[in-house]
Amino acid sequence: MEHTPIEKISVFDICEACEMNRKSFYYHFRDKYDLVNWISDFEFFRTPEIADVNSPLDYIERLCVYLYANRSFYNRAFKIKGTNSFCEHFREKLSPVVAELISDNGDDMSDFRLDFYLDAYCGAFERWMRTKDCDDDVSFFQNLKNCFPLK
Repeated sequence: MEHTPIEKISVFDICEACEMNRKSFYYHFRDKYDLVNWISDFEFFRTPEIADVNSPLDYIERLCVYLYANRSFYNRAFKIKGTNSFCEHFREKLSPVVAELISDNGDDMSDFRLDFYLDAYCGAFERWMRTKDCDDDVSFFQNLKNCFPLK
């Protein structure tokens, strides 16, 4: 994805570059978009550093640092739309974190409220990553803290 948009990359291209056969690829991944999601899981969402995060605020801050350091990849990943897209995957991963951030002392939260904040957070992250000369991670995180309830 560094040099070629994902839409123009075939599973054959991926298999050839990795010296892997198609059967092995499909054993591990549903499609090339699933591979993009796996990369984000493997490099961020499933890392020990994230597993040890004590608060949603720390999680968001570490997410900002990670995305900024890998912004070239995520600029392209956020452009993928549709079923099994990175945007859907990102939203799914962010959902429990946002729910915890905006919860009111354990009270039940409406689906509308959670969706509203998820739309805002995901949209902010996507816009940030897709902006050519985006703010650094510290500035973006500070802007999030100024706009959204972050505890």
